[in-house]
Amino acid sequence: MKIFISADIEGVAGSTLKEECHKERPEYAKFAEQMTLEVLAAVEGAVAAGADEIVIKDGHGSATNIDVMKMPKCVTLIRGKSGHPYNMMFGIDDTYDGVMFVGYHSRAGANTSPLSHTNTGNSSYIKINGEYASEFMINSYIAAIHKVPILFISGDQGICQDAKKLVPNITTVETKIGIGGSTINLSPEKVIDLIRENAEKSIKKDVSESFLQLPNEFEDEIKFKEPINAYKMSFYPKMKAVDSHTIKMETNDFMDIVTAHAFVLY
Repeated sequence: MKIFISADIEGVAGSTLKEECHKERPEYAKFAEQMTLEVLAAVEGAVAAGADEIVIKDGHGSATNIDVMKMPKCVTLIRGKSGHPYNMMFGIDDTYDGVMFVGYHSRAGANTSPLSHTNTGNSSYIKINGEYASEFMINSYIAAIHKVPILFISGDQGICQDAKKLVPNITTVETKIGIGGSTINLSPEKVIDLIRENAEKSIKKDVSESFLQLPNEFEDEIKFKEPINAYKMSFYPKMKAVDSHTIKMETNDFMDIVTAHAFVLY
C-alpha cells in the first residue's frame, strides 16, 4: 500500500506566531521538530494499517523542515522546491492508495488561526467556484486529478472543519483552536498520539467515500492585499481584472489554476 503525505508547519501543535515558522528565527527549531514528530506519527499509523511505501512532501517554506535523518526505511522524503506547479503535492501520481495532510492551517481570510493564509500571505482570500479556498482544498483537487482518496488531516480546528465540508469521510485531528491572535493548544505529546491512532483508522475504514469529484468548470478569484499585485497579475494568461484588488480566471482545466497560482501568488 502506497501513501502520500503532504506536510506543513502552521498547523502543528503549538505554533502561533509567524516568527515560529521562519527558519532564520531561534523559535523555529522546536516547531520544525514537532512537524517531524507529527509526520512520523502519521507514518507509524499508516504502517500499522498496512502501508509499506510512504512518500512525504515537505510543504513549508524552503521545504527543508522535516528531519530527514529520522525517516524510517519505508519513507521517501521530498525536500526543497522543484518548481512544479503542484508545489506541496509534488510527487503525487496515479499510483497512490491515499493521501494524508499533516500540520495544515486555516485558509486566507479565516478567523480560525493567527497563521491563516493560502499559499502565500499576498492574498486576502482565494475563491474557487465561489467557495473560499484553503491549501487543503487546492491540494485535494490535485489529488482528485489522480483519483487518489483523501484520508486524513491534522491541523487547527478551522481547517479540520473545512476539510469535513469538502470530504465528509475524512478523518481529522484538531491540534488547536485559533481565536484572534491566540491559539488554544493540545499537548504536543497528545497530538502525536492522536495522529498515530487516527492515521491508522483513516486507512482501515471504507475509503470509497473519500474520493473528491472534480467540477467540470472552475472560476478562480483572487483578492490581493495590495492593488499593485492585482494589476500586475491581471496580465497573466486567462486572468482578468475584476476591481483594483481582485483578478479572476475561468477554465475547465484545474491545472490552469494550479499553474496560475504558482506564478501570481508568489
